[in-house]
Amino acid sequence: MKFNLKETLILGSIALIFISSCSNNSDKQSSKETDSLMAYVAERLPVYAKVRLTTDIEKLSENERKVLPLLIRAAEIMDELFWMQTYPQRDSLLSAVEDEKTREFIKINYGPWDRLNDNKPFVKGIGDKPLGSGFYPVDMTREELEKSDVSDKNGLYSMIRRQESGKLISIPYHIYFKDELKKAADFLLQAAQITDEIQLKKYLTLRAEAFLTDNYIPSDIAWMDMTNSGLDIIIGPIENYEDGLFNARAAFESYVLVKDKEWSKRLEKYVAMLPELQKGLPVDDAYKKELPGTSSQLAAFDVVYYAGDGNSGGKTIAVNLPNDETIQQKKGTRRSQLKNAMRAKFDKIMLPISAELIDESQQSHLSFDAFFCQCNVS
Repeated sequence: MKFNLKETLILGSIALIFISSCSNNSDKQSSKETDSLMAYVAERLPVYAKVRLTTDIEKLSENERKVLPLLIRAAEIMDELFWMQTYPQRDSLLSAVEDEKTREFIKINYGPWDRLNDNKPFVKGIGDKPLGSGFYPVDMTREELEKSDVSDKNGLYSMIRRQESGKLISIPYHIYFKDELKKAADFLLQAAQITDEIQLKKYLTLRAEAFLTDNYIPSDIAWMDMTNSGLDIIIGPIENYEDGLFNARAAFESYVLVKDKEWSKRLEKYVAMLPELQKGLPVDDAYKKELPGTSSQLAAFDVVYYAGDGNSGGKTIAVNLPNDETIQQKKGTRRSQLKNAMRAKFDKIMLPISAELIDESQQSHLSFDAFFCQCNVS
């Protein structure tokens, strides 16, 4: 079919109009999606209450006050490491997002997925969160790793990466994160040199060594033996919840803690009850053969710094560690009650709920002590 010049111009105009119309529709749809996501973020942000983490540092010795900033510096590095594990493109993502509320929500969630809403994506163009987070290549399947010759398929302290040939390899944390872990280790060693608390000195020294070797058991045992220090730091690759593909690899996190010795004293009596409490559990005796370690501890702390996995999304109010079952059987566990975080949840969550559910005449009976542990009961 032949067209004369006039027909060609007319058809060309129609094509331009059609293309322009499609472009306008696409822009409108994109703008609508952006507005919808921004509205979602604006609605979700108030789910989080801002609370200043405080403690009475006057109860700390002058020496402990010198150690505390070094522990926080080490914890800050765990924050960077967790970003590298969960969303290494943090800087480019934040620079591409103009909405300030969305940027804030990204920082809260350590990525563009809403952790308290089934990891719903809230940034345009972002798909579902990879099950394996950043521990594995995005295109890797569970079956591919299982069939590979990688020696530590379920390794606790390694990253899985793909070579140019396509072959999967395992890289230990102390190699993959060598520079960052060396800095964290240096801060812990500086703190160890300053502190005059022998148990804390030993733990910090062994933990620094663990960063360079991936052998965390000696430092976990030293941490279990640490009972006298007014300061504490939980730091390193600990929980494996972030690994949704294998639930194997540990994410970096940290809690910098100041011990409340008065409240801790009130909790001591409950530790002695653990063996008897286990006997009374309503399960078959076959599940109660392993006796809890006799060195189990229960103490109260103020948390002054959350970092990494422990800071992502909602904040925990208690920590029960170590996770290693051999240490649990030999030494038990340490349950750290984060008193100021518990107080914040009591004030910001429990009291508003009670105002709706409990008769006004009974409101005066609500107390933080009862919420914490019934410590006033003799």
